[in-house]
Amino acid sequence: MFGSRSKDEKAPTDKVTADLSKQPRDPEAPKGRPTPKRNDAQGQRRRAQSAPVDRKDAARRQREARRADLSKQREALAGGDERYLPPRDKGPVRRFVRDFIDSRFCIAEFFLPLAVVILVLSMIRVPQLQNIALLLWMGVIVLIIVDSIGISIRLKKQLKERFPDEPKRGAVAYGLMRSLQMRRLRLPKPQVKRGERP
Repeated sequence: MFGSRSKDEKAPTDKVTADLSKQPRDPEAPKGRPTPKRNDAQGQRRRAQSAPVDRKDAARRQREARRADLSKQREALAGGDERYLPPRDKGPVRRFVRDFIDSRFCIAEFFLPLAVVILVLSMIRVPQLQNIALLLWMGVIVLIIVDSIGISIRLKKQLKERFPDEPKRGAVAYGLMRSLQMRRLRLPKPQVKRGERP
């Protein structure tokens, strides 16, 4: 009874599968291929497990590329090569601002050494020295503010004359931040001498 029924059912299914194989397969349809052998499946699993090694290789290569870029950037900051400078320092406007600041004597660049001297004076327990330190502190701050205002006015004027069509956003702030750094510690390194016209 069961045997005759299964024989009758097999014939139509063979016919249907033969018809389906002739039609193009829908990509969302079931796989339509035999299950892989155990050896093949295990090989695929091993390849999947070895993927992290490839990721590690990729991460290592990426780190090496980043190191190479950073070393080029450091060399550019030391030598002034425009090609490898960070975006913050690139362009003719930023180069002019650097040269403008580096060619001048700025009071702000002596802020850190003066701050150390004033701090040492204020720590000494002599009231007269502490008063002198306080007066020096206020005097230095006032001089830096006045000098910075003068620099920003002159720099804005020069930028308008030399670069009328170029974007100048943030250039004055960039120059003022550079003026706060001691000349020998500035990056990119100064390319002009003091008193030289930029």
